[in-house]
Amino acid sequence: MIPSFYDGSSFTAYTFLGAHIEPNGVLFRVYAPNANAVSVIGDFNGWQPAPMEREENPGVWYLWYEGAQEGQSYKYRIDEYGGRTRDRADPFGRGSELRPATCSVITETGRFQFTDEKWMKGRAADFYNKPINIYEVHMGSWKKPDGEGWYTCREIAGDLIAYAKAHGFTHIELLPLSEHPSDESWGYQVTGFFCPTPRYGTAEDLQYFVNECHRSGIGVLFDFVPVHFAPDDYALFEFDGTHLYEYPFDDVTRSEWGSCNFNFSRAEVRSFLQSAAHYWLDVYHFDGLRMDAIRNAIYWQGDENRGINHDGVAFLRGLNGGLKERFPTALLIAEDSSAYLKVTAPIQYDGLGFDFKWNLGWMHDTLEFFQLPPEQRTAQYGRLCWPMSYFYNDLFLLPLSHDEVVHGKTTVLQRMWGDYEQKFPQGRTFYTLMFTQPGKKLNFMGNEFGQLREWDEKRGQDWDLLKYPLHDSFMEWFSALSRLYFIHPALHADEYNAASFRWIENSSPAQCVYAYERGLGRERLLAVLNLSRNFYPGFPIGFDRPAVLVEALNSDWQRYGGGTPEEPRTLRTHAGAHHDMPYSFAMDLVPFGSVIYLVKEGHTE
Repeated sequence: MIPSFYDGSSFTAYTFLGAHIEPNGVLFRVYAPNANAVSVIGDFNGWQPAPMEREENPGVWYLWYEGAQEGQSYKYRIDEYGGRTRDRADPFGRGSELRPATCSVITETGRFQFTDEKWMKGRAADFYNKPINIYEVHMGSWKKPDGEGWYTCREIAGDLIAYAKAHGFTHIELLPLSEHPSDESWGYQVTGFFCPTPRYGTAEDLQYFVNECHRSGIGVLFDFVPVHFAPDDYALFEFDGTHLYEYPFDDVTRSEWGSCNFNFSRAEVRSFLQSAAHYWLDVYHFDGLRMDAIRNAIYWQGDENRGINHDGVAFLRGLNGGLKERFPTALLIAEDSSAYLKVTAPIQYDGLGFDFKWNLGWMHDTLEFFQLPPEQRTAQYGRLCWPMSYFYNDLFLLPLSHDEVVHGKTTVLQRMWGDYEQKFPQGRTFYTLMFTQPGKKLNFMGNEFGQLREWDEKRGQDWDLLKYPLHDSFMEWFSALSRLYFIHPALHADEYNAASFRWIENSSPAQCVYAYERGLGRERLLAVLNLSRNFYPGFPIGFDRPAVLVEALNSDWQRYGGGTPEEPRTLRTHAGAHHDMPYSFAMDLVPFGSVIYLVKEGHTE
């Protein structure tokens, strides 16, 4: 065992611990420092205990078993400190039986031949100036086969990749694929941190999926859970009869979800988690990690009133710093609902070292505004402006994730105010706002075509909705915005520079109209949004310079479900002050509509 495992700096402990296939047998190693004795039981020995020996490495037990083979199931039988004996899955196991079975499975992960060298070498380090449009997917319910079960990663690859490309997504983010006992946890209560769940096929099936995404120009992100683990007693909980992985104090042993909190003060736990993160980036070629529940690593039980967990903060810095040294182009994204400072600052400047942080404040403010009846929006007008007042405090990503379409929240489109038909124009303008404001983008599956039913992990998406014109045209609008975001640097380059966003109209609460300009270079875009139910003919908007405005997208065009013929208009500013600006232009604003213009300089009437 390399010393780094014991001092908390290891990122490759999986190369030593676990079950490793060798000629004519398998070498088993497990870390159980407080066990009285450990044996291996499995298919290869008729489930009769084969005693393991203590290694010279403190706390490590080992056994080389001749004749053990790939695909066979096994567990460790641990005579625990305290006298109890329990059978345990391998903490470093790379394969698992399908639930409800719980054994580890001897698995080879190095056989698959990746053909994504061009992608891996060309992966951009300067992703802050690149378009990032993430499609968040639950592999088991994007599409379901007839009857019970799931498609494998290999089986679903062709359809999912083609769909993501067709609708303008740059990345697919997969809800946790680590082995987990309960479907209802969606993978967030993990028992196998090095093990892809067999629900969706083999390790090679997952490697195939990632490889095919890369060959098609799509990045793949892994949803990683570094804060807590499932409390099932065949897994990590009280692994050797002591609190080996979790805190030993009753008030912090369990999280608000009933899971066990990792003890970040233990060096071996830090090495375990760092190695798991490294494993998915290295062995499976994932392009980055979205890390869950970071607030609960920063604060004790995620509660600011209980104070900062300094060991948790130090762990995050060590994890992100070590990953960046080894994978400088990998994306590290924090799902963090706290106001903790410097989450996305580099660790050398006392930051946590994440590349991006989910802007959950933007999500709440924006969705809650669109839920309001139009007559109440005037009083809440500033709520849509507020997120830009703190946007540059961190490197934010705008998320509309799975958490927003479950547990009685309904779906994104369903949350728009009004009846069925009124929801669609507001939904189109909602997404205009998302795609034209700064911040990388993330949407959960179903958002893009206006799913109305809350997500259920047991059911596939309601693809039949696409036979209804309003849903089909809504998806066309989403795709058009995705393409616009990808094609125009004004919407993604330099977006974390405050000079790249400028309010043009944010002082019309009675009319509930907003306008803002995007871009730093020669290219500029202007977005105008009417969030009232009123039609405004010839609505005046001030501008600071002479310009020609060429209509690029209009949410009311007929092809997207509106009533305006698709005849792109050109507007010119004219001299005449409006809202303290020397020039202005006038445009017709339909109820709940939005328009995006390309701004060409130097022309006026």
